[in-house]
Amino acid sequence: MFTDLASTSATAPAATPEGAPISTVIRRRLQGAGQRFHANDNIADFIEPGELAQLLDEVTEKMQGVLDSLIIDTENDHNTRDTARRVAKMYVKEVFKGRYVQPPVLTEFPNAEHLNELMIVGPITVRSACSHHLCPVIGKLWVGILPNKHSNVIGLSKYARLVDWVMGRPQIQEEAIVQLADIIMEKTRPDGLAVVMECSHFCMSWRGVREMDSKMLNSVMRGAFLKDPNLRREFLSLIPGRQGG
Repeated sequence: MFTDLASTSATAPAATPEGAPISTVIRRRLQGAGQRFHANDNIADFIEPGELAQLLDEVTEKMQGVLDSLIIDTENDHNTRDTARRVAKMYVKEVFKGRYVQPPVLTEFPNAEHLNELMIVGPITVRSACSHHLCPVIGKLWVGILPNKHSNVIGLSKYARLVDWVMGRPQIQEEAIVQLADIIMEKTRPDGLAVVMECSHFCMSWRGVREMDSKMLNSVMRGAFLKDPNLRREFLSLIPGRQGG
């Protein structure tokens, strides 16, 4: 039987004292609260202290099962002996970390000087993974803000931390940029917001058509940037390597 084959090198998933895998316990919490848990959702509010370590153990065990099913001899191949643990740590603690941890602390300051001129932040490095194939998505992003006297001001580094948190989960670029724009609008309440993202998708260059040079470019315009073509043109013209229009 297939289960007998898998059991030769992979143990049962890490379980709670109640006997259920920790992923099942967390999933039940989410379902009980009617909370969505799509790939690009943050579920940190439903993870209790110590459970991420248990989740890491569970993912390690299941990743070992994947390697077994790919017929890779991890017992005798020194290169893959610890691959299951390395991959589990990569997903839980790095590339998908934005799913499991609380958002970065964004210290907000009042716009004491009543600044109302265009501000641009970028390029900010984008690192994510495509929800479809879990292949890397790598690129850059620019944020344009038109503040008003009621706007909140956050430090420049906080934009990068926010991008890292939102993109640190399986994403579709079109959805990710909207998620990011929504959060920035909520935190800063500007008169206008513009976000432009340009990324290379390894699901297109590494597999499939294997087109190496194609990139995806998309934007979100809110408030004044949506209504004022001159402001939009100014923002786009100030992005290095891009022409306004």
